[in-house]
Amino acid sequence: MGIIDVIDLKKYFPVKRKAFAKQEWLKAVDGITFSIKDGAVFALVGESGSGKSTVARLILRLSLPTSGSIVFQGDDIQKLRRDSLLQFRKSVQIIFQDPFASLNPRMTVFDTISEPLKIHKIVNKTDLKDRVISLLESVGLQADILNRYPHEFSGGQRQRICIARALAVSPKILVADEPLSALDVSIQAQILNILQGLQKQSNISFLFISHDLRVVQYFSDEVAVMYLGKIVEHAGTNDLFSRPFHPYTVELLSSAPRIKPDGRKREILKGDVPSPIDIPPGCPFHPRCPKRFDPCDRIMPELKETKGRFVSCHLY
Repeated sequence: MGIIDVIDLKKYFPVKRKAFAKQEWLKAVDGITFSIKDGAVFALVGESGSGKSTVARLILRLSLPTSGSIVFQGDDIQKLRRDSLLQFRKSVQIIFQDPFASLNPRMTVFDTISEPLKIHKIVNKTDLKDRVISLLESVGLQADILNRYPHEFSGGQRQRICIARALAVSPKILVADEPLSALDVSIQAQILNILQGLQKQSNISFLFISHDLRVVQYFSDEVAVMYLGKIVEHAGTNDLFSRPFHPYTVELLSSAPRIKPDGRKREILKGDVPSPIDIPPGCPFHPRCPKRFDPCDRIMPELKETKGRFVSCHLY
């Protein structure tokens, strides 16, 4: 049991390719299970379209699952109402990918950060300004920006404002959906250091979604690898990066650029990701897998525990 437990979660979207055609389903998330431990950083990685952001929306209750459950501190979040739902919203916050799109261009920095404090009635009016200034300082910004607007800031500064807003309500979990991808590389390191410092000081749990494997290796405690809506491997960060089991994980890690070559040949994943509407039978990765053999195109491998980790592959 973790602070959040995801149990056999599915999210299917209805689609029709042509008028009067048969109803089909896009399987964005297809029966995944994992737990985020209290104070830990749980990372989701995978190619675009693997279902990572859909998982984030489901955990935030911004989208309803087709089936399965998400349990937060013992309560199914789909059953939360009124006060308990408000408490859940306060406890689980998000840092979006695009820091400009997630800020209201008509609101000043003070209005943006003070809004959640007012909604949840965390501080009184006399202490409001001091609390906002304290939050800004915690992310490396100064009080002289209180009355400025989002368009006056760089991407890195905007993301710091978004982090300060998320921290305003003292959440227990931060969902960070590609929080660095819209930023310059030089700024990414600064934002990552801020997140790491906050995680250690406040013991906040993270669901960290990223396609940058170097960042995931540096920041996370556990990693789950997604492919076509399924988790194909789930392990501790050090174990997964030092010895990946699933052929997709092996290919994914070997295709990542390395600053210091270690002698290993860099592989590029061959083929395209199949459509989530027409997922191939058997293992969904088998059309691109260099190690496929007889049962791979017929039988779906189960995600089962093997040598201290979970892996979905007929090789194990």
